[in-house]
Amino acid sequence: MTTRIPEPDLTYLQRVLLEMLAIPSPTGFTDTIVRYVAERLDEIGIPYELTRRGTIRATLKGRQNSPDRAVSAHLDTIGAIVREIKDNGRLGLAPVGCWSSRFAEGSRVSVFCDSRVLRGSVLPLMASGHAFNTAVDSLPISWDHLELRLDAYSTTRADCETLGVAIGDFVAFDPLPEFTESGHISARHLDDKAGAAALLTALKAIVEAGLEPPIDCHPLFTITEEIGSGAAGALPWDVSEFVSIDIAPVAPGQHSSEHAVSVAMQDSGGPYDFHLSRHLLRLGEEHAISLRRDLFRYYHSDAQSAVAAGHDIRTALLAFGCDATHGYERTHLDSLEALARLLGAYLLSPPVFDSDALSRQQSLEAFSHQLEHDAQMESETRVPTVESLVGKGDSSA
Repeated sequence: MTTRIPEPDLTYLQRVLLEMLAIPSPTGFTDTIVRYVAERLDEIGIPYELTRRGTIRATLKGRQNSPDRAVSAHLDTIGAIVREIKDNGRLGLAPVGCWSSRFAEGSRVSVFCDSRVLRGSVLPLMASGHAFNTAVDSLPISWDHLELRLDAYSTTRADCETLGVAIGDFVAFDPLPEFTESGHISARHLDDKAGAAALLTALKAIVEAGLEPPIDCHPLFTITEEIGSGAAGALPWDVSEFVSIDIAPVAPGQHSSEHAVSVAMQDSGGPYDFHLSRHLLRLGEEHAISLRRDLFRYYHSDAQSAVAAGHDIRTALLAFGCDATHGYERTHLDSLEALARLLGAYLLSPPVFDSDALSRQQSLEAFSHQLEHDAQMESETRVPTVESLVGKGDSSA
């Protein structure tokens, strides 16, 4: 019998997403967004702890405490940092996270100095069409070919220093969110605030329905995913299954959709766990959730950072469909609803393998199976028998 999953509160999801988008959180500048999410967990009634830097490690108690499972979303976003104060009073920037300067041009931003916040715009070095005409079109696309213009009197390096600007100040790009009647949601930084909102929504639905997961689950909210180390030190428990939540690029050559949730089969770190990924696919089918499979070519996730840190865990990746990733992003409420529902189904499902409670298995009896030999298609090229090869070897001797 299929376990009934509670329906997600989509009004809550959209409100939490909008509030998170309003909080600047480029990697390295995440204290405020951590406080916000911790307050939401307090409201839901889920206990948590904070690491020194601010990763949130929560616990949704289950009927048994081993093997645990973990589900993560990241709170940090791409952004920039001041790398140079120019003689003309403008600022050179370096990216925080991996993204193209093409998507930074024309943006309104906030510069977080040690004692104040300044507003400004990011512009190409040739920013006036009336002054440079078609030469604007020949300017290369790189972070070296744009600059930040402050909305303050700053025509010299000394002016900037007087304002309190310093190298290393964080620069946050305005999210410009818009929620349309069609259900589309456009904004910067949906990666991964939309995923975090879906996770909070799934947790809220389970707690309010009074449902108890079969095993302990640890919701994680990480703060350094955009620079590759998000979940590296976030798993102190006996976790055997780890599902990362992130963004699925909707683009030519991809299979993801803004109206479905994607199960990623592989990314830059290689294939995800065969059994855990197919467990998620089966749950999607059982609960009639709109679902896609996809591969992501230029992509890393919290799950990959956890494996790279040495954790012996099964990993999978769930992702909401999003157009123009790491640019001015767009998703649809359909995808976020599908993600929240699949998360709810997963948290309420039994572990993929009870035997994963053992960190070491002494025999093959409980070890997993993929496709067995009798289920595989026979190759047209027949493999010679061992006897025939041994015989040839003997005769030549």
